[in-house]
Amino acid sequence: MSAISSYARALAAGDGRAYPIASRRHLHLSDHPLVFIPLTMAGEANAPLAAMIGTDRDSPSLLVVPQPRNRDLRFAFAAELAGHVLRYVEDRPRHGVETYGKEARTRYLDAPQMLVPNGAGVGFVKLFGRSTRFRRTTGQYAVTPEVPLLGRWLTWFAERAEHPGCSTLVAMTSELSQHWASGQSALEDANLAAQLAWIDPPAGSDAAQAAREAEDPMIWPPSGPSTDPTFDNAVLAPAIRRYDEGQHERALAVLERELRTQLEPTWRLMWQAYDLLRALPAGDTVESRWATDRTEFTGHHIYVGGGGLPQARRDGAVAAARRLQRLEREQQEYDATRALDDPMVMANFRVTGEAFTGTVVSVEPDRRVVSAKGRRVLRPLVVVRTSDPVRLVAQTTVRSPARPSQDATIIDISGELVTLQIENGMGRGATAATGSLPIAGDDLTYTSIFPDGIRSPELPSVDDTPWTHGGPPQPYTPSDDDAREVWE
Repeated sequence: MSAISSYARALAAGDGRAYPIASRRHLHLSDHPLVFIPLTMAGEANAPLAAMIGTDRDSPSLLVVPQPRNRDLRFAFAAELAGHVLRYVEDRPRHGVETYGKEARTRYLDAPQMLVPNGAGVGFVKLFGRSTRFRRTTGQYAVTPEVPLLGRWLTWFAERAEHPGCSTLVAMTSELSQHWASGQSALEDANLAAQLAWIDPPAGSDAAQAAREAEDPMIWPPSGPSTDPTFDNAVLAPAIRRYDEGQHERALAVLERELRTQLEPTWRLMWQAYDLLRALPAGDTVESRWATDRTEFTGHHIYVGGGGLPQARRDGAVAAARRLQRLEREQQEYDATRALDDPMVMANFRVTGEAFTGTVVSVEPDRRVVSAKGRRVLRPLVVVRTSDPVRLVAQTTVRSPARPSQDATIIDISGELVTLQIENGMGRGATAATGSLPIAGDDLTYTSIFPDGIRSPELPSVDDTPWTHGGPPQPYTPSDDDAREVWE
């Protein structure tokens, strides 16, 4: 937790309302996201109980498993869920394609976006995908072909969710925490109802009081995938027992009615959160990250359509190292682009001394120095007065969000004065192009945090996997062992 967000939480607790910690929205929001709220049965590993799903806020679909311990009913649920998810996924390519890059590659204009209430919902997607993608469509316990295909797409959603800045699978509580600081703990923020009570309390209600009411499961049932123990004992267990006794129609009617009461409040909260985030202006780099999501979706959609194998249960040593390296780099890039997009996020780096804001007090636009090749080159000086704590050192390269393509080098720091040498972005003429340099009186922010300044070490090829890590892996082929998951 940053110093700024900690301070904002303290203010929120004192004032009884959430404080914004971002002025821009840092994720893409689809016009038609797929909202998915899963429920599972307590005490059973990954046993689905119910789900509410859909793209229309006014007409969600309710899926119910009357006996979650029954294998056939679980896979019937998976097949029904597949109908919703696969139909939504297959509709995205119909929005068209575009070409991009120097090699004129193509990608879809749209990609799927699934919204779940919280991080536990992401965990359900991951585990449910793993439990279904290896299912056999022939032989004992055969399932319909849509079930393993559903598992592959759920696995893709879950794997993409691990990438910072990805917008294809979004936990709403996590995204709200990126944009607002409530007056409660991070653990309490996992309760969607309580978090929204701080951010957008009912009219005439105190946020802290509304948050306390939101923690009452009789008023706001849990956002899943776990249900409330009182509901389990008083309603769920008797209804399932009736089903086991052969009272199928009666039990199913009770379950559908009662589970709808558990899911509909969260369904309304999901769209409330969506509207709050949608109201924020999108950051400048959101579209570039969404383009990456669309590229990844295009590649996987073509791979699956071409008969590609399901994702392996685990990565090889080199693949795992590459994935970890990529995630670390993307986290740094995401942090940097959020800061460059949003002054409120940049404030975190100003506190740590990795960025400073000040006023330009002087500019030496015609200054020239002798380069390493012996030529005299244009290198203007800019002096900035700042009251921020600057913990950068001389020769550090910095950039301004107002001039993201122009590098500057810190030459000297003397008290409140920081002297910068402009390195590029001035045009190709003998003098700096008009408007390419700051002028006295400009208020600017400079930071050493920028996305293309991140470098990662080279990793060996898969064929060069060291013997200490098992040596070069054998080509992956699915086996019966892959299907032996927690549902067995």
